[in-house]
Amino acid sequence: MRTIYVDNAATTAMSERAIKAMTPYLKEIYGNPSSLHTVGQVAKEELEGARARFAKQINADPKEIYFTSGGSEADNQALRSLAANGLKKGKKHIISTAFEHHAVLHTLKKLEKEGFEVTYLDVGEKGLVTAKQVEKAIRPDTAFVSVMYANNEIGTVQPVREIGAVCKKAGVPFHTDAVQAVGHIPVDVRADNIDMLAVSAHKFHGPKGVGALFCRKGIPLNAFIDGGAQERNRRAGTENIGGIVAMTVALEEACANMQSNAIKMQALRDRLIDGLLKIPHSRLNGDREKRLPANLNMCFEGIEGEGLLLLLDARGICASSGSACTSGSLDPSHVLLSIGLPHEVAHGSLRISLSENNTDEDVDEILKAVPEVVAYLRNMSPVWEELEKGERQHLI
Repeated sequence: MRTIYVDNAATTAMSERAIKAMTPYLKEIYGNPSSLHTVGQVAKEELEGARARFAKQINADPKEIYFTSGGSEADNQALRSLAANGLKKGKKHIISTAFEHHAVLHTLKKLEKEGFEVTYLDVGEKGLVTAKQVEKAIRPDTAFVSVMYANNEIGTVQPVREIGAVCKKAGVPFHTDAVQAVGHIPVDVRADNIDMLAVSAHKFHGPKGVGALFCRKGIPLNAFIDGGAQERNRRAGTENIGGIVAMTVALEEACANMQSNAIKMQALRDRLIDGLLKIPHSRLNGDREKRLPANLNMCFEGIEGEGLLLLLDARGICASSGSACTSGSLDPSHVLLSIGLPHEVAHGSLRISLSENNTDEDVDEILKAVPEVVAYLRNMSPVWEELEKGERQHLI
């Protein structure tokens, strides 16, 4: 039985080019870039070369790039720094959305406990926030705005450029969690009016455990990890040069092939959406058009997502019901609840996130397996029996 991997929003396989680029830094170029001797300085040159190449892909200055352990760390450092900057000016109001990644939401909850007030914007049934909403929510005491570039569960792409323009006009710093966007859709920190942005390598065929934070010049960035002078005194710890170089190569590769990959994945995605919507009492979550090329998120009434995933896995199909960061939770997705789905429906969700490595044959197999598994689960479900008998009202 072959494996069909369609959980690329959780993580991607490293590309061969990224693996090849990383290998020398595990064997030959192993120096510490903080060392003054030749071996260390060679490593430093490689590190700074990667920084410049990485920055170019998002139209940033190399000095605006700080390497981290991933997107969660980058988000945490950005939000903590922006909150501290606002506090110095007596500003303790924050604007965000109800369906951010938990790296953002959990940090905001901690800031609320420290006296900050957070306005969580409604994302509506389509999973979209508007620049107008942000503009209306901004107050004289707003410290910063944080709106994700693309949602990690339902794939909706936010109007970041317009939101950034509103924030720029109001003089309010704008942060975006771009973990699902960078490498998949065009991201330009200048044109998009972004002040801080988080990236994670393993979302675009780079290695796990490495990411980056873009911080626009002129915005104070507080150290998040203390101990050394690395990353211009903003992030202590010896840099993971092999991971950083591999991330840079993976991003260059992703950006170079972005258009052709998007065309391929969007065609596969649309076939899946059309096919899965033929299942009675099913729905697509999030706007159909304003979404990532590789993402679809469906709900099927009368089943539990966990059973669906396990039975699909038994057939070699690796998918998810939402964020991998909360896969152990029995609670329904906060993202699906934020777009107005009732608990009973949100529990029966399926996220499929494709990559350019997926094929038409993969789609054929998914379109064969999912309806069969959904029917099997419904036949075992007393809830579905009640729905079919009219003892309960269908919600989809």
